[in-house]
Amino acid sequence: MVKVVFVTPAADTRRSSIYRLGGSFYGRSNSITGPLILGRILKEAGHEVEVYEELYQDLKPENIKDADVICLYTMTSNAPRAYELAKIFKNEYKKRVIIGGMHASSVPEEALKYADQVVVGEAESTILDLIEGNIKEKIVYSKPIEDLDTIPFPDYSILKTPCKVANLMTSRGCPFECIFCTTSRMFHPYRYRTPDNVIKELEMYKKMGFKYVNFEDDNFTANKNRAKEILRKMIDNDLVFRETFFFGRTDLARDEELLGLLRDAHLTRVLIGIESLNQDSLDYIDKKQKIEDIEYCGEMLKKYKIRLISSIVLGIDYDNKEDIRKAVEFSKKINAYQLQPAILTPYPGTPLYEQFKKEDRILVKDWQYYDMMNVVFEPKNMNAWELESEFFRAVDEFYSFSGAMKMFKIFGFEAGMRRLGLWIAGKFGKTLFKKESKKENGNVYNKLYELKAGA
Repeated sequence: MVKVVFVTPAADTRRSSIYRLGGSFYGRSNSITGPLILGRILKEAGHEVEVYEELYQDLKPENIKDADVICLYTMTSNAPRAYELAKIFKNEYKKRVIIGGMHASSVPEEALKYADQVVVGEAESTILDLIEGNIKEKIVYSKPIEDLDTIPFPDYSILKTPCKVANLMTSRGCPFECIFCTTSRMFHPYRYRTPDNVIKELEMYKKMGFKYVNFEDDNFTANKNRAKEILRKMIDNDLVFRETFFFGRTDLARDEELLGLLRDAHLTRVLIGIESLNQDSLDYIDKKQKIEDIEYCGEMLKKYKIRLISSIVLGIDYDNKEDIRKAVEFSKKINAYQLQPAILTPYPGTPLYEQFKKEDRILVKDWQYYDMMNVVFEPKNMNAWELESEFFRAVDEFYSFSGAMKMFKIFGFEAGMRRLGLWIAGKFGKTLFKKESKKENGNVYNKLYELKAGA
């Protein structure tokens, strides 16, 4: 038996008090399911396992130095922190370190500089042999799981950090391939679980006492008939939670039966990629979505009282400042519950990254800033500083005091308080942006400011 500790690191920015304040209002604490699934596989084989999410609680390496193996899960923005922890565990505590996740799967040679082994892809089929030393390769290519029903459910008993929401994925991948998306490349091809298998996992969460659930599929309603079957079974088996969040697309609004089932099963908070109200931009990112789809979706979600988190992308090559502002105003007009302004980010392994690299438009190569809140490339229709300013302008315009009062009236006390908190957090963030831009300490805001000044 060996002791294995899984850690999902958090970038410096995301461990800051301001970010954690905003995050506490944006959503409830939860955990990435991958380490919890891999941990169950190892635990059932007789190993001791612990899982930590650094987003909610700082990790002190000395507190887990009794582990034999450290497994670090990487996304691009947390990769530098993962590498920092890897060096501590390898050099100071002489631990075996394994790195996996989306970022490591895109750049395994880079990750291997800091690890004993790197896993590329979905690790369920290799994790046990890897931990038990039966796989010697430095870079381990793990094949996609064909039958997702064979994967064990996440084990929340091994999670040592706060968690108020149960996460589950009823599918992996996405039938669409937007040029900036990483998950459709990591989880390929698109596969999904049977409704009965999903229901069994939901039954487990009911028994555990969870009141909130997140469906973490990239697009829960991609297969509408399957989604409706899951929703009917949730309703029939009393598996309706206080609130369930999911990701969807505008096309769900064309199916009123689906909308009714979503409402009745309490899937009443959805993030939809509006992205842009410029059709040229939607075509460029290969969104396969029309402006009229967006407008109709806003109307239908309002009709069925499903709260919309409007996700817009800032900095698309065909968009200018007015296009960005129009998308923010549209989100306000349809009474979107929340706004997620995401700065276009060229993640490694995506067509967008290859395009910007070829065009020599990548300005910032420090991975910690690849978090959709910082400009790391040269935009086409404004400079980088202007685009970063538009991000904070979007937050400031949407998360207003008057907007919070409107949420109290439309969605009730909890929604109003959440919006009020995001308004306060947004004010702090904007102030920090202005202060940091003047500090000559190498931070990204100062770099963008200096690029503007030198233009």
